[in-house]
Formats: sequence, C-alpha cells, structure tokens
Amino acid sequence: MTHPPDSVQCLNLALQGGGSHGAFTWGVLDALLEDGGFRFPGISGTSAGALNAVAVAQGFALAGLEFPQDAAMRHSAACAHARAALRKLWEGVGAMGAFTWGVPVANNPLMGMMSQFLSPYQTNPLDINPLRKLLQRTVDFDMLTQAWNTPDMPKLFVCATNVRTGKGEIFSQERLSADAIMASACLPQLYKAVEIDGEHYWDGGFSGNPALYPLIYRTECTDMLLVQINPIEHAELPDTANEIMERMNEVMFNAGLLGELRAIDFVRRLLAEGRLDASRYKNVLLHRIDGGSALSRFGASSKSRVDLAFLLKLFELGRKEGEQWVHDHRSDVGVRQTLQIVDNA
Repeated sequence: MTHPPDSVQCLNLALQGGGSHGAFTWGVLDALLEDGGFRFPGISGTSAGALNAVAVAQGFALAGLEFPQDAAMRHSAACAHARAALRKLWEGVGAMGAFTWGVPVANNPLMGMMSQFLSPYQTNPLDINPLRKLLQRTVDFDMLTQAWNTPDMPKLFVCATNVRTGKGEIFSQERLSADAIMASACLPQLYKAVEIDGEHYWDGGFSGNPALYPLIYRTECTDMLLVQINPIEHAELPDTANEIMERMNEVMFNAGLLGELRAIDFVRRLLAEGRLDASRYKNVLLHRIDGGSALSRFGASSKSRVDLAFLLKLFELGRKEGEQWVHDHRSDVGVRQTLQIVDNA
C-alpha cells in the first residue's frame, strides 16, 4: 500500500528475543512494511529481535543511499528492501536447520544433553557459529556505518549482557557490529561469550528483552509497539523438570521488560495527575502484539526448532497478527495507548 509521506505515522519498535520464535516477529514486520504506513525512528531488539532489527535497518540503509532526495521513493524502497533482507535472513536460518554441518546448534538433542555437563569451551572450542556467517551475508555493516545519518534511517538499540557486571549494555549506531548482534544472541550454554573491546557478553535477554528506555530517551517518537514472543502468563502449573526449567526461563527473560513497563505506566499516571512536568517527561503510548500467547501452543522447546517449514508457519502467524493490529489500531497511533499494563503485566 502506498501512503503519502505526510501520512506515514511514527512508531518505535521493541522486538523481543525468543530463538526461532523470532520468525513470528518477521511476519509482524513484513505486514507493517508491506502496509507502508509507518516509519520507525527507533528499533530496540534483543537476540532474535536484534537480528530482525538489523535486517530492517539494512533495507532502510540501502534505500537511503539510493534515494537521498526523494522521501516517497525512499520510504517505498526501504520497506521493500527490509522485507527482502528479513526473508533472506530467516530462509538462511531455515537452511542452517536443515544442514547443520556437524556444528553444535540449539536443536541438536545430543548437544542439549552435553550442555548440562560440559561448557561450550569444551564442546565448541573453535566457537563455530554458522549464524555469524549468515548475518554477514545478509547485512552490510560497512554500508550501515555510512547510512546512520541518512534521512529516515532508524536508530538501532541492541541489548547484550555484560558477563562481568551482569548489566545490560546497549550497542547503537557507531558501536553496532556483527559482534554486537552475536553478543545479543549468545546463549552461554552453547557458545563462548562474545568479546567486544575487552569485555565479554552473553544473550541480552538476561538484562533487557528488549530494552525500552533507549526508545524513550533517544527518540522523539511517543508511540512504541512491543512485539512480545515470550508469554507472561502460563495457564498450567509446570510439573516436569523440562516444564519447570522452561517456565523459569520465561519468567527470567520477561523480568526486566515487566519492570520497564511498570515504570512507564507509573510516569504516565503521574503526568495525567499533573504531578510531573510534561515538558521534561515523555507521555509514552504503548502498544503490543502478544505473540507469546499465540506461540505457547508450540511449547518452549520449539524455540530451538529451525526447519524452514516451521519458520514459515510462524511467519504466517505473525503476518496475520500484524495485519490485524494495523487494522484495529492504526487510528490509535499518536492518540491513545492500547496496552493495559496494570491488567496484563
């Protein structure tokens, strides 16, 4: 769909990580990009969300260099290029799932068993990770460096966890690299910590899945769409060892997000009551596509399933949810919040 440049709405994106369930987010993004009615001043992503974010940035960077003077052509090309980059990324992930080349991957049952007793420094001493090569084939980081200041280029915020301090660290713009993306997606049971500038990093989900505060402080846009793929609520009591571990991981990887959502809600209530200076505090309008509930039927173990047929199934599910959100909430963007934090978080 073609939209006049002055009708394109501002929408920040917050993209959660969750292994192969990130293909659901791919579908959501494909629907938003095909619609063409949104621009994305900021994108925050963790783990699989960081992979999706940098693929979108690849498309916008290419369009910015192609059409620096024509806003309408630039936006249309950016959406098309971003959709192509996302498809290339996830189809590549699907190919890796079919041909693992003997390397340790998350859906390898033997490696899953060994990881309980051995570290990746023993099982994978060469730190082989085919995802890195796929990322480098999909995203031109040199081009991104040239394009960060081009018109309409999203600001990217990628969260990784500093192993030494235990704190989340945001990699953005000039610090963004293949290493930063791999750090954000580094599962410590499978891969060695990623070293960047003398520090070591693990998966960003431990500290911010995703981090919301950069979108608040470093962009002017008030609307934020959270694409959530880890369920907050779990209807049944887990009673097996695997179910308990899976639920523990869900709780841990949602903890930081819930804290930020409650803080945003607190600020919004104080602003509504006139107890904060509206010129100093942003009235953030939160929206959400809840993939967690939609994906729960597949089970947490399916986050390590990377065959292409499964990824495409998640993609179609995400597209459907994305299209429905646009249909239901386009008119809410810039006007009202649609995520009820107190009831749902």
